[in-house]
Amino acid sequence: MAKVTKAALAPVTHKENKEEDDFSGIVKALCSRQNGAVAGTRKRWQEQALPSRQAIGEIIEALRTVLFPGYFGFSELKEESLKFHVGAKLDHLRRKLQEQIKRGLCFSCGEGPDCLPACDEKAEELTGEFLRRLPTVQRLLALDVAAAYEGDPAAANADEIIFCYPGLGAVTNYRLAHELCLLGVPIIPRMITEAAHSATGIDIHPGASIGERFFIDHGTGVVIGETSIIGSRVRIYQGVTLGAKSFQFDDEGSAIRGIERHPIVEDDVTIYSGATILGRITIGRGSVIGGNVWLVHSVPPGSRITQAQTREEYFERGGGI
Repeated sequence: MAKVTKAALAPVTHKENKEEDDFSGIVKALCSRQNGAVAGTRKRWQEQALPSRQAIGEIIEALRTVLFPGYFGFSELKEESLKFHVGAKLDHLRRKLQEQIKRGLCFSCGEGPDCLPACDEKAEELTGEFLRRLPTVQRLLALDVAAAYEGDPAAANADEIIFCYPGLGAVTNYRLAHELCLLGVPIIPRMITEAAHSATGIDIHPGASIGERFFIDHGTGVVIGETSIIGSRVRIYQGVTLGAKSFQFDDEGSAIRGIERHPIVEDDVTIYSGATILGRITIGRGSVIGGNVWLVHSVPPGSRITQAQTREEYFERGGGI
């Protein structure tokens, strides 16, 4: 038998009581409605569950198995079982996605439990429309894979691109999120692209518009802003930013949202690593933007922009942008 010491039988000390009191105070402060972070929720979290990040992650991985059957998830598919596999996966996806869309709608409308019937009906409608758009998304992704294979001599085959390339993973998330964004689904599109951002370092806002045969090579550090418009057959490399030069503010000093503030990149443009392109400017068709270029003005079709050129223009303007 273990020996019982005097220390084990000693009463709780004043110090231990003080730590318990401090802990209670921390809990009270964290749960206080006066706390800014909590106050911003307007008690919506008490009335309706938020979309689940874990569930959204599972939905995206399941959608990947539908868009690229045999590559992700169950890999031992045969021709005769393909339709059964895809159909069963879609049925499971439909129910899971509808629940998450409903949560997003209810949280965003802020009307509490009274909105549930309307949000449920709307979620069913949006889920059905989104699933009907999957063949279009699949076609676009097939073209993205082809563009990556044609544009990267290091790729052994298309399978390697589908399995290994972070750029395609991020673009897959983006194309799915963009369709949900076009349908007006709140919160979830951003959750989907931010999941890709965390996994790949590629940050594409779901509101951006991107054409066919889009290729991001290497990818880490790429940023594509909300109102960017990218044409077809565009290729960009790591560290490229398509961002906003400045924001407009209302009379109360708050940033005005939804303004077209990001670049337009026309068809057949290549943008090399580290380039920063800011503001609502247009990069003309067939242009090549060199590495580490800082660009804040439009360029005509067929332009070849180098870092040396932009440095000369900077000093010609007296150092201003």
